[in-house]
Amino acid sequence: MSDPIRLARPDVGEAELEAVSAVLASGQLTMGAKVAEFEDAVARAVGTAHAAAVSSGTAALHLALLALGIGPGDEGIVPAYPFPATANGVGLCGAKAVLVDVDPDTFVLDPPCVAAAVTPRTRAVIAVHLFGRPVEWEVLQTSVPQEVVLVEDAAGALGARYRGMPCGALGVLGCLSFHPRKIVTTGEGGAVTTDDAELDAAVRRLRHHGWAAPGEMPSPGFNYRLPDLLCAIGVPQLARLDQLLAGRERVAGWYEERLEHLVLTPRAADGDRHGWQAYVVQLDRRDDALRALRDEGIEAQIGTWAVHRLGAYRSQGAFPGADRAFERALALPFATTTTEEEVERVSAVLARIARRP
Repeated sequence: MSDPIRLARPDVGEAELEAVSAVLASGQLTMGAKVAEFEDAVARAVGTAHAAAVSSGTAALHLALLALGIGPGDEGIVPAYPFPATANGVGLCGAKAVLVDVDPDTFVLDPPCVAAAVTPRTRAVIAVHLFGRPVEWEVLQTSVPQEVVLVEDAAGALGARYRGMPCGALGVLGCLSFHPRKIVTTGEGGAVTTDDAELDAAVRRLRHHGWAAPGEMPSPGFNYRLPDLLCAIGVPQLARLDQLLAGRERVAGWYEERLEHLVLTPRAADGDRHGWQAYVVQLDRRDDALRALRDEGIEAQIGTWAVHRLGAYRSQGAFPGADRAFERALALPFATTTTEEEVERVSAVLARIARRP
């Protein structure tokens, strides 16, 4: 058998190792200067006034919604085809996650479905730039009343742009993830981005047990801090963001050349820039393709989950777009370090499946 091909591999090296070593030598492993340095770099990358580092993308979603005051009796609209953390963030606040369908070709929210789901209890729409494809933001804005807040789940969209505007800076709040499958990683981690100083202060208070100042705790909070040790990994990663995105764009181009006539390949809308968190194709015989790839030592997996099929979110109705996406989506090996030879091996397997009668 040929050498295995990994689904994902973080692009880390000497710069990250040296940064971690420096933090270890300093003895300041958490709540130190490296956190602020990382936050400044995130804010510059996204183009917002503020960025608060937190322990995960899920923590970012949870704290963003709490900062807005969302709680029991409220509703938050989420797509029926995201990673479940998006819906979980609403539920963790005690609010109801209201599912709406997605466009099965693009994986992102269908604005007419969003408009139909708004009720007097709707406080926010959590729009997911799934796998890095920007949501049609201006269309979404016109689909909801002005008092409904738009929050970005930009977990996979750092570096992506909608009409030239960075994802993570489109909504009132943006939520990022730095999981190892993301373009920039800290191992685990997340951030909340915003231009609103009061919302930023609320996120910072809630991530640190509820402390507003020493001895001042107006309400309880959480330990959702991101330590200096992990922020140290993220600083050199962010310094290479353009390089990392260009590397993923190169790999996506190799796949497009080989697969565009065989399967539905991902792309951004005209005028947008894809964030390329993952490379997810669609084909009718997805499960056959998944087995064939794994039989060849090639890691692959489904795109993500149709949330309405999970026990926590059943009984909200039919979501044919999410069902179609769930049944056809296949995540292929994808990283800045993926080679053209590896893309050729993956594509050869998919070509065999696509052409099989």
